[in-house]
Amino acid sequence: MQAFSVYIDTLFVCSATAFMLLSTGMYNVKAPSGEVLFNGLPGIDAGAAYTQAAVETVLPGFGAAFVAIALFFFAFTTIVAYYYMAETNIAYINRKMHRPWLTFVLKLAILASVTYGAVQSASVAWDLGDVGVGLMAWLNIIAILIIQKPALLALRDYERQKKAGLQPFFDPESLGIRNAVFWTERLKRGKTGLPK
Repeated sequence: MQAFSVYIDTLFVCSATAFMLLSTGMYNVKAPSGEVLFNGLPGIDAGAAYTQAAVETVLPGFGAAFVAIALFFFAFTTIVAYYYMAETNIAYINRKMHRPWLTFVLKLAILASVTYGAVQSASVAWDLGDVGVGLMAWLNIIAILIIQKPALLALRDYERQKKAGLQPFFDPESLGIRNAVFWTERLKRGKTGLPK
């Protein structure tokens, strides 16, 4: 679901915002040299103010409030989602290492980042968000490279089973994939298929 939301955000929300800005002319364009190429909102820095001004042209008196409420929900749901992902990762780590204090440190880090973001300018908050997403992307790329061999083994086995007309079933031991504890326990109990 998380991957699907990226497409929804990009295709619909971001594109709709861009078209709204372009069609209302509520934006500024500066060259790298600092020269103003287009000045639709004199004296306004890039950011949410462009969107607020664009919505104001269509719904006078509601633009600023609408965008502020939308940004609140965007920020709130993003923090909740990132906290959930981080706590799930800590729970996974704690299966073997037993470091319960990591959850407390995570809570402190989330509170500190929210507090810091609340007292800084929007550009600082967005820049820090970009750094965070970039770090997450690099960590995911490294993880994908680490698990590529077992993932490709499972994919080839799935395709082989489908081609043979079988109902595909994941058996990690037959593929030589170790430490797939959940699936191994299901096999021992005689359960097949995906969990309900």
